[in-house]
Amino acid sequence: MQLHPDFSCRVDYVGNEQQPVLVVDNFLSDPVYLVEFCARHTNLNKVDALYPGLRASAPDNYIQLIYCYLRDTICTTFAIDDSMVTHVKADYSMVLTPVNQLKLTQCLPHYDSLNSSELAAVHYLCGSDKGGTSLYRHRDTGFEYVDSSRAAFYTEQLRSGINNVPYPQRYMNGSNQLFEQIASYEAVFNRMIIYRCTSLHSGDIAPDFLFDSNPRTGRLTINTFIGL
Repeated sequence: MQLHPDFSCRVDYVGNEQQPVLVVDNFLSDPVYLVEFCARHTNLNKVDALYPGLRASAPDNYIQLIYCYLRDTICTTFAIDDSMVTHVKADYSMVLTPVNQLKLTQCLPHYDSLNSSELAAVHYLCGSDKGGTSLYRHRDTGFEYVDSSRAAFYTEQLRSGINNVPYPQRYMNGSNQLFEQIASYEAVFNRMIIYRCTSLHSGDIAPDFLFDSNPRTGRLTINTFIGL
């Protein structure tokens, strides 16, 4: 699979803390192949207690495509050396958990790792009506990312805020009493966004979201974790 002929990318520096987000539009030449592969050849299943939906492994060559076409840009943007990378995992993901079954942690913006060199990517294989991804600032601390030096204080302040005002049981979709949305990226088909795992983020899941388990019509993404 080649790069799309209209491939483009840019880097945004988000919020007060200027965390980088790499935005890739028109990534691959045949993204429909990835949708069809998921529909025909994967078995979506619940693989962890944190993600509010189902996942399945992406095709074996998907990570190679990222490495081939985006390696230099990723390394430059996030100031990492690809020799530092120890593992990469890419999974199809579909949000399917009804609101009344959400755990508190699934209603909050979150971070994926306390290591600021580790990266997360979301490749949208759906349209903008399915909801994109937003980054957030925790109002009480002003933190827009949480690393190992901030984790204990952040957890303490977050717990205090939740105890003071009951937190709503719903998906994030904009600002609320504890978190301010500082950037939002629409789910444009064949767009990929890449950000540090420490950045506070959440999918944009609207109150009228349709929980559709069909990869061809639901909120299908490929979520990639680049670990160091």
